[in-house]
Amino acid sequence: MKPDLNFHRAVLKKIEHYVHRTPVLSSSTLDKELNAHIYFKSEHLQRMGAFKMRGATHAALNLNVEQRAKGLCTHSSGNHGQAVALAAKSLGIPAFVVVPENAPKIKVDAMRSYGAELIFCESTQAARERTAHEIVERTGAHFIHPSNDRDVIWGQGTAALEMLEDHPQIDTLLVAVGGGGLLAGTCLAAKAFNSKIEVWASEPELVPDAKQSLDSGHIVPSPGLPTIADGLRTSLGDQNFPIIREHTCDIILVSEEEIKRAMKWTMDHMKQVIEPSAAVPLAALRKEPQHFKGRHVGIILCGGNTDLANLPF
Repeated sequence: MKPDLNFHRAVLKKIEHYVHRTPVLSSSTLDKELNAHIYFKSEHLQRMGAFKMRGATHAALNLNVEQRAKGLCTHSSGNHGQAVALAAKSLGIPAFVVVPENAPKIKVDAMRSYGAELIFCESTQAARERTAHEIVERTGAHFIHPSNDRDVIWGQGTAALEMLEDHPQIDTLLVAVGGGGLLAGTCLAAKAFNSKIEVWASEPELVPDAKQSLDSGHIVPSPGLPTIADGLRTSLGDQNFPIIREHTCDIILVSEEEIKRAMKWTMDHMKQVIEPSAAVPLAALRKEPQHFKGRHVGIILCGGNTDLANLPF
């Protein structure tokens, strides 16, 4: 997969009737604090509350009529499952989501509300994959991987493409990384739009596998430890890692307390409700501002599906 602006714009055109073109926000307070210009792409305001709607929709739309009729299948602890469920609902087809037993209740309830059939399994990657395989064998549904899928990666990159089209002065992008779909898609979109744009990533210290993978040159599996950024516990894949390795400047690790502070800052100062995973890039920006001084930095607020009754601060 190589940067291709025409192709990326065609992807955006394909999904535009199924997703929101989310606004870009700013904070003069933060700009002054960091001596930089910060732009927030508000994917927490996307349909189903996260950027995942883009990749799931693109993957579903690329199926032919016969394939779609058999439905969609995935495994997910939350946002990707919601995206697949809503994409299926939008197209009038079935959705089957394999859900680990420890998935956040707010995200489980949302998947149900979109009409998906939920199948619960043990909270291990092996159990997820085994159960999803069984569902595909039984139903013939098309499996959409949360992050290691070409169509998903191209779809996720449309968030960055929209932001760059709206604010072409942006010279740096900073995103959270878990499974790698958003980061890889952002890399493709950024380099296609302007090859000089720098792409940085951030992840929790408790699950530093993407940083370790980038540094070592090979995929290091996620330890899957219970960071509050539950959407970032997964590992990179063979489809997205080569893109990430070629185009990512570096990955900044942040602590759980730094994530909590960034999440609270966003709610207090910008009045935006985001989930912990979405706070990770801001936490990285505030932790290591020296990399971004004087630059125009685009941050993707990747999701807003947080349980307001159980905030981590």
